[in-house]
Amino acid sequence: MESGGSVGFNGSIPGAARLLLVDGVALLRPEEQVFTAMLTGFANQQLARNLARTTVEGRENTVKAFTAYVNTYPWNWTPAMVDEWLGDLRSLRDLKRSTIRSYSEAVRSFCHFVTDPLYEWVATCEERFGAHPVQVVHEWNTAVHVQDNESDPKKRAFTKAELHAFFAHCDDEVARIRSLGRKGWLPAFRDATVFKTAYAYGTRRNETRMLDAADFGRNPHGAEFGEFGRCQVRFGKAKKGSPPKRRGVLTVFDWTPDVLDEWFTEVRPQFGTAGNPAAWPSERGLRIGCQRINSRFKAYREALGLDDGLDFHSLRRSYVTHLIEDGWDPRFVQEQVGHEHASTTSIYTCVSSDFRTRTLRRHLDTTIAAALQARNGRKA
Repeated sequence: MESGGSVGFNGSIPGAARLLLVDGVALLRPEEQVFTAMLTGFANQQLARNLARTTVEGRENTVKAFTAYVNTYPWNWTPAMVDEWLGDLRSLRDLKRSTIRSYSEAVRSFCHFVTDPLYEWVATCEERFGAHPVQVVHEWNTAVHVQDNESDPKKRAFTKAELHAFFAHCDDEVARIRSLGRKGWLPAFRDATVFKTAYAYGTRRNETRMLDAADFGRNPHGAEFGEFGRCQVRFGKAKKGSPPKRRGVLTVFDWTPDVLDEWFTEVRPQFGTAGNPAAWPSERGLRIGCQRINSRFKAYREALGLDDGLDFHSLRRSYVTHLIEDGWDPRFVQEQVGHEHASTTSIYTCVSSDFRTRTLRRHLDTTIAAALQARNGRKA
């Protein structure tokens, strides 16, 4: 149930009006103050359900944006207002389908909360304003989620040639900046290693960013990789209301230990990392930020003339694609990237036309050989 939380009675559950507004006390700005109390209660209810603070803050900001757009408070909202708002978001701002859906879901969740009798916001609004909030987001005025994958169709994996060129450009930039005697070669080296690590282990952007030096270790069944036979991902993509998922990713590329060993033994110490556990320290803080990763990636992509269908997540798509193309077991790849379902891994797989041609040719050759063998056998 959406409004579950910690169930209590007499307005004692998280987010209840009675906990946030004192009965019989006059408010100087009643509409504004009640709305603020509603938002506070909505946040408390979601936190009680163990939702991430980023999710809570995002939904709160969306509700505020909708309120500003319609210029009225929740007890006056109507479904027609949602129609107009979502229509403007689609036509004027050209937002993605998934973004539109997340916005409507935020308003729907808020309305579900304030109309639930357990929280007493309906009674509070009736008493103070002579009107009460209703659910204004329904199936008939919002986009239906009809397919599992709604990602931008432009997004894709690197080809192996593109990936080689990208990593070569990373290394060339380090050499170029260093030859000029500038300190910027250290961040450039760090970012190059971040990109290579994301591909080497098929990790998402935040999973990569949040790695610590201690997250790399030996794999007893892969002694040839030395101290970098395994990567422990501790900040994997979480399910709703759950902490980040953990998984261990085994090293599969023979070049990975050399890249990481050079970084950790020769370059990272030059950041002054004493006491800093982060694998990728920032020049000014604990660890590198997402914005810095994105800006560096974009700069390198544009310098190479690659299309914007390639983003940081393309490194993960490439990991899946290239392993499948090279004949790795799909189940192994699925577990490496932390997908619960094989269908999710298949979405990531952008096998090249050359791979499909080779696969077709191999199966055709096998079929023809079997047919010829059978015919020769009958003749004998």
